[in-house]
Amino acid sequence: MRIRSLGVIDDAVVELSPGFTAVTGETGAGKTMVVTSLGLLLGGRADPALVRIGSEKAVVEGRVSVPAGASAAVRAEEAGAELDDGALLISRTVSAEGRSRAHLGGRSVPVGLLAELADDLVAVHGQTDQQGLLKLSRQRQALDRYAGDGVAVPLAKYGEAYRRLRAVAAELEEIVTRARERAQEADMLRFGLDEIAGVEPRAGEDVELAEEAERLGHAEALSSAATAAHSALAGNPEDPEGIDAATLVAGAHRALEAVRSHDPALAALADRIGEVGILLGDVAGELAGYADDLDADPLRLAAVEERRAALTALTRKYGAYGDGIDAVLAWAEQGAARLTELDGDDERIDELTAERDALRAELGGLAQALTDARTEAAERFAAAVTAELGSLAMPHARVSFAIRQTEDPEGVEVGGRAVAYGPAGADEVELLLAPHPGAPPRPIAKGASGGELSRVMLAVEVVFAGTDPVPTYLFDEVDAGVGGKAAVEIGRRLAKLAKSAQVVVVTHLPQVAAFADRQLLVEKTNDGSVTRSGVKVLEGEERVRELSRMLAGQEDSETARAHAEELLATARADR
Repeated sequence: MRIRSLGVIDDAVVELSPGFTAVTGETGAGKTMVVTSLGLLLGGRADPALVRIGSEKAVVEGRVSVPAGASAAVRAEEAGAELDDGALLISRTVSAEGRSRAHLGGRSVPVGLLAELADDLVAVHGQTDQQGLLKLSRQRQALDRYAGDGVAVPLAKYGEAYRRLRAVAAELEEIVTRARERAQEADMLRFGLDEIAGVEPRAGEDVELAEEAERLGHAEALSSAATAAHSALAGNPEDPEGIDAATLVAGAHRALEAVRSHDPALAALADRIGEVGILLGDVAGELAGYADDLDADPLRLAAVEERRAALTALTRKYGAYGDGIDAVLAWAEQGAARLTELDGDDERIDELTAERDALRAELGGLAQALTDARTEAAERFAAAVTAELGSLAMPHARVSFAIRQTEDPEGVEVGGRAVAYGPAGADEVELLLAPHPGAPPRPIAKGASGGELSRVMLAVEVVFAGTDPVPTYLFDEVDAGVGGKAAVEIGRRLAKLAKSAQVVVVTHLPQVAAFADRQLLVEKTNDGSVTRSGVKVLEGEERVRELSRMLAGQEDSETARAHAEELLATARADR
């Protein structure tokens, strides 16, 4: 990795050994920034506060070896990235304003893609994981993770049934608790539907009645106008001397007909005048019929207005403003459907109750299967962690799991008892430790000292490392609180793990660092104004001096130097 302008690190190159690499340095020198850099390359959250003061951006670049055909390589190539001699080039940039960019194999990619690849490339274990594992929920998750498909398969089936039960129970509760409100709603719908049914409106009826009312209200004026128009077109029998349009047009037509044979243009005009005469005759006939059919009946007008008032009342109650009687009919259709739904509540309650009871019984069976799977996995997990503790200077310690359920009358039946349950089953899982023979198993948070807790947690992490198919493991000061012989055993155990995988450890223990194939020193210098940190590979005399500093705080102490050389010799002999 190359790290630039990140925290206290100005510009540094970190070269990790294929086996065991230890990262050391004084407190505040920037060891954590090495871990943070790797986290950024793996899609971790970008915090602008990480950018070095005075810099515009922080940049981390890494070269990660990926086996041909590995899922990480396939996923990267699908995203358009190119491999360089079997390695992926990853870059992450974080600006001081908070913007973050990621590049993979020469292509700009979403940060989320880096996080996807991280699961197949690196497993990170740190102090935060240790504290998290003190929580019961995290201990159950750790057991489930170790168990793999043995727990994952029944847990998936359980989760599906659990979500369905929650949905059914919520719907049932909603129907039952709102029974009064729903009954009131049903009564209002019935009243409205009965009122509409009593009026029996038709689609578009209000428009038709409005037109009829307008016509009846002006019947006399309409009749007088139609009669006058008819007289103008066809003549008035009571006025023989009057001149009407039909007579005039007929005269014009006769005049042209007499000479039409002499000019085709004039003949065409004569034909058009003939068509006008026919049209005038048709209009005059319709006007006569209109005047005869027009009925100025006050009783009919009153009936129309009464009907319009009834429709208007419905529209005001049940129709959107301005939409007329069609909106009332739409409301009636929707109301009838809703009423059918509400009237079916009792039947629906019975259906949901039966489904809920069936799901609770099914969930109880699935919870029992989940408990059985966890119990089987817990025995294997505890045995593996106990064996690891033997390699970490705790040969007489025994780790076990307590798997129990809490009784709850409202819960599901598991093993003949009604117990509380949740989205992950009915089990409470707790990691117990008996540090020496004869000691009762106690929760690790209460039964272990600081050093013992660190070793238990490291043993758990190492067991995970043996089951996770990733090539690199990063341990961030998981050896905190440990010293002396136990620290030597931790170093020896990490060196053994490094024979099958790449192991990177950020540590303050010289006993652990001595077992590393490569030791990196994060050192900080101060030029009076700007603090810079660099990372250098320690070899020979430089490594002895750093181990001496870690042992006694004095690089040139002869006693510390002798102890450092002894540690290195012991580590070389073990390897």
